[in-house]
Amino acid sequence: IPVTVNGGMVMPAWYDILAMDIDRKVDEAGVLASADAVDALIEREIQRGIPAHRIVIAGFSQGGAVAYQTALRYPQQLAGLLTLSTYMAMPVTPSTANASLPVMICHGSQDPMVPEVLGRRAADTLTSLGYTPEYLTYPMEHMVCLEQIRDIGQWLNKVLAA
Repeated sequence: IPVTVNGGMVMPAWYDILAMDIDRKVDEAGVLASADAVDALIEREIQRGIPAHRIVIAGFSQGGAVAYQTALRYPQQLAGLLTLSTYMAMPVTPSTANASLPVMICHGSQDPMVPEVLGRRAADTLTSLGYTPEYLTYPMEHMVCLEQIRDIGQWLNKVLAA
């Protein structure tokens, strides 16, 4: 899609990025449209025989912002929510089905694209909503590292064993 901060050039994106500052204006319609698209993917998996309570929603960067919207508001109980190097782009009203959703948040302490303060804000928002997110940081930029992959594997084993 065309991305405003990229001079309007078309690039892979979940929604338009209108500005790069920390308290940026968000393309809320784009975030919600992408969350609706992920909802459709979840529904497809349910139709294929995968119960919703066995589905983990995960996302990196913009995909993580969409993952927050998707998982927290989804009307059926999901297995978990995993977000990587991301932020909560806009407020969300959680569904009662996912009021106790396991959440793991991973963020690089040296991330120049999505400053860690935004990951911590998301964790604080979740805590204020009654969640108990697991928050992990890694000495890295806007990326994924091997230690993080190991931690994610352990977390996935835990939430999918329940």
